[in-house]
Amino acid sequence: MVISTLADSLARNVEAVGDTVSEALFEPVIRLGVTGLARSGKTVFITSLVANLLDRGRMPGLLAAQEGRIEAAFLQPQPDDTVPRFDYETHLGALTGPAPHWPDSTRAVSELRLSLRVRPSGLLSGLSGPRTIHLDIVDYPGEWLLDLGLLDKSYAQWSAEGLARMEPRAEAADFLAGLGGIDPAQPHDEARAQDLAAGFTAYLGRARDAGYYDCTPGRFLLPGDLEGSPVLTFAPVPVEGSAMRGSLHREMERRFEAYKSKIVRPFFRDHFARIDRQVVLVDALGAIHRGPRAVEDLRRGMRDILGAFRPGRNAWLSRLLLGKRVERILFAATKADHLHHRQHPQLTAIIEALTRDARDRAQFAGAQTAALSMASLRATTEEIRSHDGREIACVRGTLLESGKQAAFYPGALPDDPSHLLGPAREGADRWLDDRFQSMAFAPAKLDLRPGDGPPHIRLDRAAQFLIGDRL
Repeated sequence: MVISTLADSLARNVEAVGDTVSEALFEPVIRLGVTGLARSGKTVFITSLVANLLDRGRMPGLLAAQEGRIEAAFLQPQPDDTVPRFDYETHLGALTGPAPHWPDSTRAVSELRLSLRVRPSGLLSGLSGPRTIHLDIVDYPGEWLLDLGLLDKSYAQWSAEGLARMEPRAEAADFLAGLGGIDPAQPHDEARAQDLAAGFTAYLGRARDAGYYDCTPGRFLLPGDLEGSPVLTFAPVPVEGSAMRGSLHREMERRFEAYKSKIVRPFFRDHFARIDRQVVLVDALGAIHRGPRAVEDLRRGMRDILGAFRPGRNAWLSRLLLGKRVERILFAATKADHLHHRQHPQLTAIIEALTRDARDRAQFAGAQTAALSMASLRATTEEIRSHDGREIACVRGTLLESGKQAAFYPGALPDDPSHLLGPAREGADRWLDDRFQSMAFAPAKLDLRPGDGPPHIRLDRAAQFLIGDRL
């Protein structure tokens, strides 16, 4: 077993070295990871980014596009034969068809390769012709990313932390009640283990719907073909001391360790560790609407997500010798089209404050970070309305639930983010003024001119930060 593991590791290292030399000397490859927690808009981001790189009329913030140096862009088969292809065409059809609707959310890893034919700039422009740069976009659920934090925890530590978080949450009441009569030292019984796992999974689903961001293990919510397997049939139980052979404690601990070794580690090795650019999408408006506890939970989630990265500079020689590191990380507050542009600076300030801890750690390690507010696909228009003698900046769109057109004023975000983060850190139950609301809009019908991608807000600036230096 040890020899085969070493051989497999050596083979992977040799393959990685060959890929790195090929990328550095011939056709460069940018591996862009796209993640975010539930309902943050990962699928829409990738679809709109690809569509706007293929038709660049709405991308003035991407310098290579503005200068006309991108001669062509085309989709190719992704290089990883065992990874599902991101279904770009179906998702684009959902957004731009005669009855536009939001596409299905991310449920597993997928990949797409977009190749760009780019003319060099500066001194190199007269010395060499256009070159091909491959952009490999890797889409994966943010819940899986949070699982990487489990690698450094024991089962006892994970159980203690999880049960402590559950204690004040109404969503965990049923699971905790069922756990009350359980003795972890009693002999293992599979029926009891399955009941505990089912109750724990139900709690995770309710917690996610309530806006909590610490819903790990992530595969419990997105099990795929692993549903019902022993590796997803465990739960936290109160434990003290070492586990006795044959006990419920011992079997839960064994399955927890199997989850880390058979699911989390292969994901890190095969997908995540190869990423060198990363965008983390954040539904900050949704968290604000749910209240102070959701905002604080989101802040902690962003901190934990960054703990999974290996940030730092990614020169080709260091990649060859030490392996890739994530060199640029963008934190993007999505759904900026739900606000009038007058409030975009406040939303940007809030996402900067929410991710301050994460960005400071990344910058200290040598990575470049940025935060902005954006909308991958603009679903609203702006208008000014008069109310009680004052002007109100609204957005108008098609309501997702009713299909009716409506103008909406969500309330005013504070100029100082501490007015939100302060109560969140202190554990407040609600905002003092309780004035901010969010609304779900359906995508608008589009009438695109030749050469234009779907309308967006600052998607071009996001692309410039993530890949502009490599173009």
